[in-house]
Amino acid sequence: MTEISLSGEVADAVNSGRPVVALESTLLSHGLPPGRNLDVARRLEDTVRAAGAVPATIAVLDGVPVAGLSAAQLARVCAADSGLDKLSLRDLGPAIGLGRSGATTVASTSALAHEAGIGVFATGGLGGVHLGAGESWDVSADLGVLARVPTLVVCSGVKSVLDIAATLEMLETYSVPVLGYRTDDFPAFYLRSSGFPVPWRVDDPGQAAAVVSAHRRHWRSGVLLANPVPPESEMDKVLHDRLLTEGLELLHRTKVHGKDITPALLDHFHTASGGASLDTNEALVLSNAKLAAEIAVALG
Repeated sequence: MTEISLSGEVADAVNSGRPVVALESTLLSHGLPPGRNLDVARRLEDTVRAAGAVPATIAVLDGVPVAGLSAAQLARVCAADSGLDKLSLRDLGPAIGLGRSGATTVASTSALAHEAGIGVFATGGLGGVHLGAGESWDVSADLGVLARVPTLVVCSGVKSVLDIAATLEMLETYSVPVLGYRTDDFPAFYLRSSGFPVPWRVDDPGQAAAVVSAHRRHWRSGVLLANPVPPESEMDKVLHDRLLTEGLELLHRTKVHGKDITPALLDHFHTASGGASLDTNEALVLSNAKLAAEIAVALG
């Protein structure tokens, strides 16, 4: 596979052992509307820098994996006509081999970050086990990658459309520690609590860094840190439940499945909520980027 290309800033930080935080690009190209996505991309990188770490936004451009996009590359990823593919880990080989361009998901970003020597990754939400997976076998590749790649993933849990109980059970099977940041409840992306507990709780970046360091000495899986959306940005639960019911009905009616499920649901949430879900999405991913950078600094 083509060697990953690091920006000068990222390469210098990795080589000198300074803290670096990986950021995904699917959120930008497929999760947020044009214009707003570029603003959020810049704010994410600024947030990481303000907390003392170096941001490394990751994508595949013209067949080359890149960690640390330039301003022009970031604008390209966020352009309305970018035409970027959505690349999970299984898609990296075809995209690179065929010289294609694509935005990386949690799975592919984690893998590329590890290849680049970056051990901390901030994102919005983790993929998981889909409802009805007993028949469809629809389980996100994110979970399998977390089982094999020793990256700390800071996120706001998983979306409520997933089978959260089964997702947590699979993470346990894969020996992936699940930590709650200043919470005893596993968050559900737009909501601060899914109703399921987290096995372990940490209350500051130093504690999180200590857990990650200890885990890495004994096992090779990743670590999941669940950071709830800030209280003031949590979506109204009545609105959320209504949108979720409508979204599930939409999926059933249109027979959407596989990797198209999440974009379809996000689009419904964004459209039907009058933009409220976008505000929540933006707030939580910025919060996760800040926390990830603080932990990267604490890891030293």
